Amino acid sequence: MSNKRRLWQIFGPVICAIVLLIVVFQLPWERTFSKDAIFQAANSQTLTVFKGVKMKQEAYDDGYVPFYGSSELSRLDPMHPSVLAEAYHRNYRPFLLGGPGSQSLVQFIGMQGTSEQLKNKKAVVIISPQWFTKQGQNPAAFQMYYSPLETSIFILNAKNTVADRYAAKRILMMPGIKGVIKDGLQKVAAGKKLSDYDRFMLKRKLQVLKNEDTFFSSLQMRDRVQKIRQRAAKLPKRYSTAALTKIATETGEKHTTSNQFGIDNQFFRTRFNKQILKKLKGSQKHFNYVKSPEYSDFELMLSQFAKQGTNVEFIIPPVNSKWAKYTGLSEKMYQQSVRKIKYQLMSQGFYQIADLSKKGNKPYFMEDTIHLGWNGWIAVDKAVRSFMAQPDGHYNYKLKKYYFTKKWQNQTQVGSVNKKLVKSN
Repeated sequence: MSNKRRLWQIFGPVICAIVLLIVVFQLPWERTFSKDAIFQAANSQTLTVFKGVKMKQEAYDDGYVPFYGSSELSRLDPMHPSVLAEAYHRNYRPFLLGGPGSQSLVQFIGMQGTSEQLKNKKAVVIISPQWFTKQGQNPAAFQMYYSPLETSIFILNAKNTVADRYAAKRILMMPGIKGVIKDGLQKVAAGKKLSDYDRFMLKRKLQVLKNEDTFFSSLQMRDRVQKIRQRAAKLPKRYSTAALTKIATETGEKHTTSNQFGIDNQFFRTRFNKQILKKLKGSQKHFNYVKSPEYSDFELMLSQFAKQGTNVEFIIPPVNSKWAKYTGLSEKMYQQSVRKIKYQLMSQGFYQIADLSKKGNKPYFMEDTIHLGWNGWIAVDKAVRSFMAQPDGHYNYKLKKYYFTKKWQNQTQVGSVNKKLVKSN
């Protein structure tokens, strides 16, 4: 047997498999997901779902509503939006998007593939003022949530606008950007038009990424459906705010017996000991959420909502007042950041705001130091129920380029907020 034939027998099947794989991923593939798979995806909060497109598209077409947020969405306690929607057969289902470190920039990227599905529909955004630090988007968290698929969609659809140029520049500041995506972003950032070759290469890459999403988006999902259904089954058969508040208060009281901060026992036990607590006393007195590049990253989300005509409910949570006092976090500073966020929203026509930022001293409103808890979720549900009762329709917003400037990022004083336009829960 010749050496050539022997080598072919060894490497031929491998080469054929590689060629076949390349061909398969270059061709468009179609797939639909079952309702059970979509329900599982909507509550899994896994990276494959967050960074994908196909599953979200089908979910939004089927009546799911995106809940953009971060780590507060991970706590599936009995009053969580997904549990209440299941228990009381709501005409919407939350699609949970986010986790620890998923700030405005990665959320903006994650919105690129579902623009058509959210046109003239609704969305909910839980804003964390803790995002608005001096650094803004954490680079390590960005790399974890970064979606080449949705970034490719952004580049191919980008126009020479302030928002698109700013988005491209911000993404280029983050780690993990390379290849044709980096080349495309550099052109968008410079206000240059993509060449035919650029578009050809991006579309080839996009097709591969779409096929990967179609094949793999249903894998590695956390199955939390059973947990949601079990907790929903334990709630009163008929919806009653008073009955749910009673359950929430009793649950909170039972689960916060180990500390003076109203923090969940398990969380407190796993995160703190005497030595750590001692170090944290007064540790946040210099924190400042008023000056941050996050304000301009947040404007990217608003520009995407405006492009889609999406009606959005914004939730602004508080911090645990007892914990803030212990760590020295300034309530005055926190409220200053809240005023700035609300001013940015309302001055552009985003009036649906549930400002819960002053509720941090209410019993069992928070589950730990910064995350909404038992009674907090009931307040969120009150706002969301009212919001979801509104009819769908196109919303026109008046966006301002000023919010992409460093001057706005560092501005400390803003005009007064018209409280009549803001919900108080």
